[in-house]
Amino acid sequence: MSNRPQIMLSCGFFLVLFGVLIGYLGYFVATSEQEMINNSYNSRQEILLSRNYRGTIYSRDGEVLAETVLDEEQNETRVYPYANLFSHVVGYSTQGRMGVEALANYYLINTNTSLSNKAANDVAGLKNPGDNVYTTLDTKIQQVADDQMGIYRGAIVVTEVSTGKVLAMVSHPNFDPNEIQDIWDSLVENDTSSILLNRATQGLYPPGSTFKIVTALEYIRENPTNYQQYSFQCPGYFISGDSRINCYHGASHGQVDFARSFAKSCNSSFANIGMGLDWESFEETLKDLLFHEELPLSLAYAKSSTAVSSKMTVDDMMQTSIGQGKTQITPMHLNMITCAIANNGVLMKPYFVERVTNDAGDVVKSFKPDAYGRLMTEEEAKVLSDLMVEVVENGTASKLSGQSYTAAGKTGSAEYNNVKGDSHAWFTGFAPADDPEVCVTIIIEGAGSGGDYAVPIARRIFDAYFGEK
Repeated sequence: MSNRPQIMLSCGFFLVLFGVLIGYLGYFVATSEQEMINNSYNSRQEILLSRNYRGTIYSRDGEVLAETVLDEEQNETRVYPYANLFSHVVGYSTQGRMGVEALANYYLINTNTSLSNKAANDVAGLKNPGDNVYTTLDTKIQQVADDQMGIYRGAIVVTEVSTGKVLAMVSHPNFDPNEIQDIWDSLVENDTSSILLNRATQGLYPPGSTFKIVTALEYIRENPTNYQQYSFQCPGYFISGDSRINCYHGASHGQVDFARSFAKSCNSSFANIGMGLDWESFEETLKDLLFHEELPLSLAYAKSSTAVSSKMTVDDMMQTSIGQGKTQITPMHLNMITCAIANNGVLMKPYFVERVTNDAGDVVKSFKPDAYGRLMTEEEAKVLSDLMVEVVENGTASKLSGQSYTAAGKTGSAEYNNVKGDSHAWFTGFAPADDPEVCVTIIIEGAGSGGDYAVPIARRIFDAYFGEK
């Protein structure tokens, strides 16, 4: 009898534990249904695909980007009418899944067709149509961006500042998803091929002078009341100990203040700025800007990184200040930082799907803009925006000035090996400068100067965007 209370207590404990486990399982199933179905080990996908054929993916302007075509025997073929144009962002659904095909897989293989249609199809032995997905992608802007990239390798990201909608995403080299089954073996066997890599979200590059946005933010945070009093005499180089930094092509910028250092992208001045920074504080700023952090991004991506620490060498400090050394970033991440500047410091989560409809056009689910959070204060964003306007008006992005719209931006020429002159061309910016609507980020591998190669591409994309309005 003396053990009865202990037995009752133990039974009660295990009953509560069992209840918690049942509750958690129910919660997990309710909140993670998509992840469970999309898991490659879940056989329910095959069950759904035995009853439904895959739905259609549309652009935001109603163009078909991917559809399932049925022949007389009801054999299914997944067709991509635009071939290479949307290869990475729309992706493919055979040999695995990629892009929107992976992101929206749950909706595409489920159906919300009417009960009468389901009954009729069941009697006829036919599959039901999967739900359709309308993306945020714009075919005209995508085409312009792809045309401008031309034969170069690289990536372009175009987003809507106030919402986070991704309007265009280009990655070169690309592929034809209609041929993915035929070329798959050759791609897998070639371990040097990077054709399937979405350079926009997974390509890691030295940011070069576009990183001066980050260095400038840190300097402003450390010198909030006197950053405008900064002054530096640039002879075309900066030396500290045994380390030396040269300005691009050895340009001597003379006497520069903070704004002119940024507008002219003066490496020497920013190396000087870097030598005076508190690198422990810089680590916090980098964390605020999501370096080494998870991104609010639904497509597969790589994390951006730096080697910032309080134990950095002088050379590391100088190189990091101008976006070289061990610093790496994806074009998508740089676009997100730029969007936050344009949006008064608040980052909107990038998204690719606007709505899901059934075969009758009825809306099944809508996706709305969603703020990730504040990356910087409104005042900091205003200062950076003004600096980026100066880059366009009187600096390295002057090929964007004088348009029907105003623009703000930052160029970069990022060295990527030990061969003098080899550099990636960068641009990131937004327009209109005073009321930002669209953000464009570009990298062209091995092209050279961002001002010479990336800025003209940005201008044509801005032209296409504002020309549609």
